[in-house]
Amino acid sequence: MAMGVLMSPALGRWFRHAIPFAILMLLLLYTSVWLFHEWPFAVPAQRTQQSGLWEHKLPSSPVFTSLLPFTSGVLPGCRPGMQSCKPEGPLPSQIDPALRRLMVPEKEEPPCLGPHGGLGRMVSPFLACMSPEGDVELSQYLAGWRELLRFLTPLGSVFAFATSEAFNKVTDLEARVHGPDASHYTSLVTMATWERRAGLLERLGTKPPHPAGPSGSRTLLLLHRALRWSQLCLHRVATGTIGGPDAGTQCGDAYNTALAPHHPWLIRQAARLAILTLPSRSSLLQLACPGTGEADARVALARAARVLEDVYNRTQGLLAGHGLLQLV
Repeated sequence: MAMGVLMSPALGRWFRHAIPFAILMLLLLYTSVWLFHEWPFAVPAQRTQQSGLWEHKLPSSPVFTSLLPFTSGVLPGCRPGMQSCKPEGPLPSQIDPALRRLMVPEKEEPPCLGPHGGLGRMVSPFLACMSPEGDVELSQYLAGWRELLRFLTPLGSVFAFATSEAFNKVTDLEARVHGPDASHYTSLVTMATWERRAGLLERLGTKPPHPAGPSGSRTLLLLHRALRWSQLCLHRVATGTIGGPDAGTQCGDAYNTALAPHHPWLIRQAARLAILTLPSRSSLLQLACPGTGEADARVALARAARVLEDVYNRTQGLLAGHGLLQLV
């Protein structure tokens, strides 16, 4: 008998039908696997486009357009059908910036920094005096000093001691800004340039006094030093820590840094006696920003002191560039 298995006619017919059926099942299985990968993203999109009951169009608003990366079903850097992927860059924000501002309102600034507050009236002209060209406009600088004097005087005798002399210097410089040579006193640079040509910038004692009196640059230098003391004192009152040095000690240190090296012994002693009468930090903060809590008053005073520092730094650079820091 020959080796092999003789296939019966019935078994042969079964194989002829089973093979096409198996091929069909494999095709169905492949199609199912392919659709399983594609449908999670494709089917919802088709339904929203074709189904009248499920169709919901997003309004053309910035709030909704910011959500489009998610409503499309595909994150940036991912392809439809991928089970997992790493998006390119940070995930898009789902909250529009305008809506976020409504949800988290910004805290209002203290009234003392507003246009009718003492700090606000002082800060505004000092900011305006710093021109885009890098100069200092004298009319705005002096207007800022006027408001600074008005602000400092009620804070205590030490400030009154310092501001009384500053008041005279502001008045003297304003007379030049509005006098017959006003065109030469529009800014620090124009003043220094003109006064050097006119021979007004020699150090005291090197030549006979000029008939016109002390130069405007010399007067500005004295105001400049006083501004540094005011800025340091206000900054330290605003930022001093609880349990640390009191306001009098900190303002005294500021005086020793900014003004004492330029004052004779008698003036230094008078200033130190005046500093002993300085009110407490909490009283100064209440005087600086009335009707405001201590934390907000500290923030407001520190912001004002930062503006004074910007003006001081701008003026310091210009005075140094024109060789005017040693006039007095």
